[in-house]
Amino acid sequence: QLQAFGGGLVQAGGSLRLSCAASGSIFSINVMGWYRQTPGKERESVAAIRWNSGSTAYTDSVKGRFTISRDVAQNTVYLQMNSLKPEDTAVYYCAATTRTNDYWGKGTLVTVSS
Repeated sequence: QLQAFGGGLVQAGGSLRLSCAASGSIFSINVMGWYRQTPGKERESVAAIRWNSGSTAYTDSVKGRFTISRDVAQNTVYLQMNSLKPEDTAVYYCAATTRTNDYWGKGTLVTVSS
């Protein structure tokens, strides 16, 4: 129901754009967001966007480097990641929160080499 794309290998300082499309079976989205997880660590929220207003929030470590955006018509959320650092290496997950459910997509691996 959530399909994420765009992970890969990039050198430090480079950019990647992740995208995540929510299937038509997901209705009344309130918030969509991106999370990331590295082995041995808890999953952390990276960025989130309110579906109706477009207001955004970021974890401190990515502010000024990552931008979350959405295409309401396409039910798709994006994460533009610039100035990538090795510490950004993780599996990135997208998530959608509706009035009644939370949905998670399969992760996409982002590897940033130094």
